[in-house]
Amino acid sequence: MSKSVEFFFDLGSPTTYLAYTQLPALCTQTNSKLIYRPMLLGGVFKATGNASPVTVPAKGPYLFKDLNRFAVRYGVAFKLNPHFPINTLLLMRAVTGMQLRHPERFEAFIDCLFRALWVDARNLNDPATVAAVLDEGGFDPEYVLALTTDAQVKDALKTVTEEAIRRGVFGAPSMFVGNELFFGQDRLDFVREALG
Repeated sequence: MSKSVEFFFDLGSPTTYLAYTQLPALCTQTNSKLIYRPMLLGGVFKATGNASPVTVPAKGPYLFKDLNRFAVRYGVAFKLNPHFPINTLLLMRAVTGMQLRHPERFEAFIDCLFRALWVDARNLNDPATVAAVLDEGGFDPEYVLALTTDAQVKDALKTVTEEAIRRGVFGAPSMFVGNELFFGQDRLDFVREALG
């Protein structure tokens, strides 16, 4: 039986975007299943007392240089979003809704939003820009917005976020192989070893 990676993620994290660009191939190479677990990073931060490293004045500029180094290493496009940080509550509800209602379009949906945030540096704090991005990606903005107000969708995002906290998640990206937690896109080598 093949192993799996549970990928707890929030679109608003640039390190999560970098992990996202690598995990599908890593799972293919290790004959493993990738399980996407959308969560709300703000809720995780609040519950654990954690905060984004960019809030530490000496760490923020270094982090952005490091992100660029990893993007070059991975051979992926990356642009620091000048609108960062992004309030991702509605985005992550939309992601959860698409996963629940349209799993066949889920990966295309998150790809559309990850690219808008971390390749095209679009302002997804702005509802009009979100609508434009969705429309350009072939998604109906009105339908997606309706998903974000659905009680089942809201509950599902809350449930996964609470599960993440219970399991020891304190930031994103967080990956589990079995019960073993690996935090950060720079821990993918350990994920690969755990899958081996």
